[in-house]
Parts: sequence; C-alpha cells; structure tokens
Amino acid sequence: MNRELLLLVDALAREKNVPKEIVFTALESALASATKKRFAVEIDARVAIDRETGDYDSFRRWTVVPDEEHEEPAYQLAITDALERDPGLKLGDVIEEPLEPIEFGRIGAQAAKQVILQKIRDAEREQILNDFLERQDNLLTGTVKRIERGAAIVESGRIEGIVPRDQLIPKEMLRVGDRIRAYVTKIDRTAKGPQLILSRIAPEFIMRLFELEVPEIEEGLIEIKAAARDPGIRAKIAVKSNDQRVDPIGTCVGMRGSRVTAVTNELAGERVDIILWSEDPAKFVINALAPAEISSIVVDEEKHAMDVVVDEENLAIAIGRLGQNVRLASELTGWSLNLMSVEESTQKHEAENERLRVLFIEKLDVDEEVADILISEGFTSLEEVAYVPINEMLEIDAFDEETVNELRSRARNALLTEAIQREESVENVEEALLSLDGMDTEVASTLAAHGILTRDALADLAVDELVELTQLPQARAQDLIMKARAHWFEEAGAEAAEAATAQGQRT
Repeated sequence: MNRELLLLVDALAREKNVPKEIVFTALESALASATKKRFAVEIDARVAIDRETGDYDSFRRWTVVPDEEHEEPAYQLAITDALERDPGLKLGDVIEEPLEPIEFGRIGAQAAKQVILQKIRDAEREQILNDFLERQDNLLTGTVKRIERGAAIVESGRIEGIVPRDQLIPKEMLRVGDRIRAYVTKIDRTAKGPQLILSRIAPEFIMRLFELEVPEIEEGLIEIKAAARDPGIRAKIAVKSNDQRVDPIGTCVGMRGSRVTAVTNELAGERVDIILWSEDPAKFVINALAPAEISSIVVDEEKHAMDVVVDEENLAIAIGRLGQNVRLASELTGWSLNLMSVEESTQKHEAENERLRVLFIEKLDVDEEVADILISEGFTSLEEVAYVPINEMLEIDAFDEETVNELRSRARNALLTEAIQREESVENVEEALLSLDGMDTEVASTLAAHGILTRDALADLAVDELVELTQLPQARAQDLIMKARAHWFEEAGAEAAEAATAQGQRT
C-alpha cells in the first residue's frame, strides 16, 4: 500500500506539473481530515508521510493556552495542566500524542480526492503566477473571457486577471472576445478566482503602452518621467531625452502620428498631450499648461504651490474644459497650481504687500518707507530679516550697517516675543490635543485663540473650518481632524465589544 501511495504521488506530480512536496502535503491534509472524522468532537490532527518509504504516522495535537482562554479542551491544553505534564512547556507550544494511522484505502475517498485536487489546483495557479512574475512584466495582453457585474475577466494563456468596474475606461464597451491590454496593479494570492488585479485607467498603463510603441524608450534614449490621465478623454505625459540628437516629443508622436495614434486607439480615443519634461519646476509647469501662454509664475516652495498668471485671452485655455487642463498639469508636475488673471495677480500682490507693510511697521517699529524698502528687496517675513546673511542686507543701498544691525535685532526680539506668547497661549490647551501627531505649537496657539482647547473640540470641526482658521493645506487639516477623531472610533469599538460579550453571557 505504501508503494502505491508513492506511485500515486509521482503520477499526480507529473500529470499536474507540480513538485512532489505539494502532493505529499495535500495527501497529509486529506489523511488528517479523515482522521478527525473518527472523533465525535473537533480535534487537531496531523499526519506525517515519510517521503522515502511512504509510511505515515498520525498524531493528535493540543496547543498550550492561558488558563482563562482554555475554552476548547478537544484541542487546547491549559498552561497549568501542561506544566504538570512537563515543566518545560510554555504558551504556544504544541503537545502531540500518536494515533493509530487510518488505513489509506479506507479514507472517505471523495473527501480526500477533493482536498488533494484543490491543493494541486492551488499549486498550479501559484506556479503559473510565479512564471508570469518571473517575466517581470506588469502589462497583461489577453482576451475578455466574460463580464461579471461590470468587471471584465481577462484571460492570457493560463493566466486570468480581473479589471474591476472602477478600473475600466468610462463609457468603454467591452465584449466577450475583445482583445485588450491592462496594467497589473496588484496580486491577490488569497482570491479564489483571478489573482491579477488589473487597471486600464492607471497613469502607469499609458506609460507602458508608450514603452511598447516607442523602441527608443526601451533603449534608454527617451524617458517617460510622469503621466496624468482623465481616462477616456485626455492625458498628459512628460518625456525627456537622454540623447541630444533625439527629439523626445517627435519620437513619441511617430511618423504621421502613428505611435501616439496606436496608444490612443488602445485607450478608447483618449487624447494624449506629450510634454517636454524640465528639471526647472516653473518651466515644467509652463510646458504642462500648453497651449496656454503664461505671463508669469510665482513659486511657493513651502506650500509646494505656484501662482500662474495668464492674460484674459489665455485663461480659459489654461483652465481647460471643466478645469481639465490645469488639473492634469497639476497631477503631472506634482505642484498645486493656482491660475489667475493679470488683474487678480496684481490685486493679490498689492494685498500681500499691504500685509507685509503692516507686519514690518508693527513688529519692527519702522516707518512706511523702511517697510517698503524691505518689501521691494524681497523680504517676506520677520525670519528673513532676522536671519538672512548680514552681507546680503548690507548690499541694500538705503541701509547702513547700524540700520541693518538694528533691524535684525528688532526682528529677533519680535520673534522671541511671539514664541513666548505662543507658549503661554497653549498653557490651557489639553495635553491630548498638543500630543496629536502632526500638531505643533503654532497651530495649537491659533486654535487656542479661537477657543479650541481640547481634542474633541478639534474633532468637531469640519475640514474647511480648520483650513479657514489655520490656513493649513487641506490634506494636513483633514489628517489632523481624523487623528483627533481616532479615539472616538476606538471607544465605539470597545463599547460594541463589551455589548457583544454581555449579550453572549446572557445567551
């Protein structure tokens, strides 16, 4: 009988093209399952097959658990009882006792067969998946096998992938038998069905399509640096040439537009703008907003944002239909873009100058003339006046050395006074609010000035309210509010658990 078992393992391994170890493991699971059925209660059983002789042994197992968690005596052993057996045992250890092996020929044949076949099917799928991953290809080309609840199941050889409904190009009408490409975004090894999760709307998808159509990209002569998409409507890609002799835009467009047309056809007619990438962020943004002509750009490094000024004739072009052009340009460059007309820019500039004028007059105790000189020289904060290299300030014709030293001294004193005031202003703020991840003294002081002294008070705010109060970026404001609310969800979960426990005890 043991020889027959070894022959069976060998035959199944050859037939299914899987390692023998997979078949042995499947047989052990089947024998363990059959062994459990000999008992009236659920037990933990293990079967070990000798890979050389085919002999196998069966064991019943108990796991050592804390006394208070000893709820299943059929396969758990309380730590107190375990130590009486063997003082060397500890929590988590497994105790085994031999059982009389069940006869292989008397196994519930159908149950064993199902376990074995399922294990082998899983191994086959894993092997196929590993073969695909070894090719290091994240682009799948296949045929639509079926449509399930709006999602497309794509078959490529022996591999299956699924394009979820929200990852299909809007208004794209796929039919069974259509040949399509999709980008592999995730691998779900726990899924019973297709394991490859695909997307046809990911920015990486259009980058891979261009790699297929443009050999110069694979050769390293051209790089695609970034991509942004409004799936099915419009996309932008940023390209860079690593060879001065190669025009990156013309190369990607192809002869008579053949290359970009091939990509467009795969993307259900999505229009593609090919942009020249630049190391200079402002130049990159100008390129990304084409065909609009830009009058000027003001870069705010701290907020990672740019004010882009265009004349009235170009404003609509820069914004695009429903804001599409500026949105894609922002995604492509990674900068927050604020488009404005020349008139709006002038008004904003004057308002900012007035704010700085009031700040310098009040904090530095200077007249309007000195404040305007500082503004015209590009100073935008007290920190800059206090800590900019002294040589730079001495280059200002209107100031002598004594004036420069006095201005720097006053600026530092003003900053120190502000810091002390901030520290004092948060004395009444709840520690739970101050210790929030992402909270700092400046934000806490601003909140305190508006009467927000506790974590719950912050949690009650809407994101827009917090942005208006603190001028924080929306993403950071949202993050702070969610962290302030975290303890609510934890408390709600604990209460639900207690209620469930109480209900169970009453039952």
